[in-house]
Amino acid sequence: MGNLALNNGTLNKYFGILENLDVDSKKNLIIKLTKSINSKPKSKINIKNIFGAWQDTRTADDIIKDIELN
Repeated sequence: MGNLALNNGTLNKYFGILENLDVDSKKNLIIKLTKSINSKPKSKINIKNIFGAWQDTRTADDIIKDIELN
């Protein structure tokens, strides 16, 4: 997933909500934001690497027939 960029107007709207938080909530938010800046960017995941690529010698029609039979 790519990064989300906000324009100043949108950031000001978020700040308008966040500025009313209590001090502890603001500190926790600062910590979380700082960690997100300092963390290494996540590498893109190739879905084939997670589950393996589908390998089959059957035609699409044969696979459909097998599915319909079960």
